[in-house]
This record gives sequence, structure tokens and C-alpha cells, in this order.
Amino acid sequence: MAHDIVLLGATGFTGGLTADYLGGHVPEGASWAVAGRSRAKLEAVAQRVADAGGAVPEIEVADITDTRQVRALAESTRVLATTVGPYVEHGEPAVAACAHAGTAYCDLTGEPEFVDRTWLAHHRRAEQTGARLVHACGFDSVPHDLGVQQTVALLPDDVPLTVRGYVTASADFSGGTYHSAVRALSRVRQSGRVAAERRKTEGREPGRRVRALPSRPERGPGGRGWALPLPTIDPVIVRRSARALPAYGPDFSYGHYALFGGLPMMAATAAGAGAVLAVSQLPPGRDLLLKVRAQGAGPSEDKRARSWFRVRFVGEGGGETVTTEVSGGDPGYTETARMLGESALCLALDDLPDVAGQVTTAVAMGDALSRRLDFFRQLD
Repeated sequence: MAHDIVLLGATGFTGGLTADYLGGHVPEGASWAVAGRSRAKLEAVAQRVADAGGAVPEIEVADITDTRQVRALAESTRVLATTVGPYVEHGEPAVAACAHAGTAYCDLTGEPEFVDRTWLAHHRRAEQTGARLVHACGFDSVPHDLGVQQTVALLPDDVPLTVRGYVTASADFSGGTYHSAVRALSRVRQSGRVAAERRKTEGREPGRRVRALPSRPERGPGGRGWALPLPTIDPVIVRRSARALPAYGPDFSYGHYALFGGLPMMAATAAGAGAVLAVSQLPPGRDLLLKVRAQGAGPSEDKRARSWFRVRFVGEGGGETVTTEVSGGDPGYTETARMLGESALCLALDDLPDVAGQVTTAVAMGDALSRRLDFFRQLD
């Protein structure tokens, strides 16, 4: 292998932050590269890393629309990490190349349709070649997936378990993230059809039950605040980890919520989200929403420095209750770049479970990635 890690999309906003992170954390003796279409832009990234005193990456020029180039890129590395989205439009060539080459893959997608499409198209081939295809290695969905896994480890074995995750955050988002979200909302029907096809193909393991808690608002932990169910990819990822890992017990339930201090704010948020969903269903409405924010730049360094997130988990089972927390700084960019960077390093360098195919972060990396990130703590 020419490289331990290749980062595709390093000239974008989040990709650039990930490149900066890797430059400061790739250990001595490891090899990494940045990849994309423009050599000049990639050289600028490498120079920025060098100026910061980091491990300077090599340059790999590749166009994601060129199948041969992307395959050659996957064959050149142990891990291919990509930030090129929206993934449903641009992401599949890299997944296909890694599945074919037996190369580990990780990305930042929060798009359920893309994850289901790649499972249907490439999971079986990845199992045959030994490739680990790990989606959602940023704020979607590392804190939630690993936080639940670590919470379950504190509860009794072989009993029914229930975990609730409550998310609070203060942060801004980039134009690229906004565009990905609007496009995902505009494709809820297509996403639902692909999800149904996956469920039919995938089946369920007999003898164990994994389910979602009822999707309705409720009071927050300890009766404080209000919790609104979050229809993101995060609870889907958590349930997939639970189906794959017997440690989650014979009957596991999970609920995923945004936590609000008061009922009016929760109601206003729900109404706003419903309006965006409705408007995005027709092309004119979707196009209008996309014009609200341009793609490209993201939050300033000062804004990111003042941003934060916290996910509190309440786990119950066997007559015991535990409360735990995962927390950090700016969730969408600074922490997401760290999560993707550490995921790539973990896949390339750590001793990991012997798994293959499309798997979650908990299944592919679990405790090893949790130790690297070190953002989990038990409250009581």
C-alpha cells in the first residue's frame, strides 16, 4: 500500500478541517495523502499543514466521476476517508471502489437513503473482500452510537434494556450541510422506498428484538424540559449496532430526542421543521430553499470556538438506571473533523474486531474509537 490513509475532499470546508486534524495527529512512520480534482488546491492544503508543523500529506489527483481513478485511489490505501457530498449524488463511486478493493472506507454522511443504497449495492461484495464500509463517522452518528454502546456496557447483561439519548447543542452550519439536509428532506419518499427494500433484503435475527421507542414528545430526563423525537440517521445507526452486537441484550429499545428548556420553543421548532419538509417536496420549493444559503464557506473559527454539544443518555435495565454523557465543542465541523480523522486513524492503525461489509462505528471500531475520542463519562 502506498498510504495508510487517503482523505478525499480535502479542499472543501469540512475536508480542510479534517486535513488539518490529520496533519497534527498522523503518527511518525504513517503515510497519508489528500485527494481531489485540483492539484493546485491540494498543494495549498498540504502547504497549510506544513506551515502548521504537521505531517505533510502526499498529493493524489482523482476525479470522483472517473471510475478508474477512484478505483486506483482505493487500491493505493488502507483507508479511504471522504467528505465529498451530498453523498447521494457524489458518494457511491468511492464506496464501490473500496468494496471492490477490500479497502476500509469512512465518511460523514447523515443521509439514510445513501447508506441504504450502498448497503444494497455493495455490502455483500465488501463482506467477500474484507472491506469495512463505515458511514456516519462525524457528529452523525459517532457520539450517539458510541455513547449508547458505552452506556449499555454499564447495565446488567442479558436483560431487556431501554436507552434514551437527549441532544442539546449551540452551533452554526455550513452551506454544504444545509444543502445536504434540504435535498434529503426533498427525497423522503425515495428514501422510504429504499429503506423498505433494505429491510426486506436484510431480514432480522430471530430470538432478539431491537426497536424504537414511540415517536412522541415527552418530558426530559428527571421531568425537566421537553424532549422532541429527532428523525435523523442517528437512532437508525444505534439500532443497527444493537442488532449486530449481542451485548445490547435480548430486547433493546432506543429513543433519540432534541432537548428543550420549554414547551413553546419545542413547538416552534417542530412547526418550522414541518414547514421546511412540506416546502421541499416540490422542485420549486426545494430550489427556493436551496437559494437561502450558498454552498462553500462554513462558520468562522470564532463561531466554532464558542459552539458546543452535549448528549445525555439515560439507560435502564434489570432494575438499574445509569446516566451518562458525551460532550464536546463545535459539533458540525471542529468535532466532526476530529471524529472522522480519528475514525480513519483507528481503521488504519488499531487492532479491531474482525468484521467486514457495511457496519456501524460501534461494530467496526467500538472501544478503540471511544478511547481515541475520550468524550464519554458516567454521571450517576
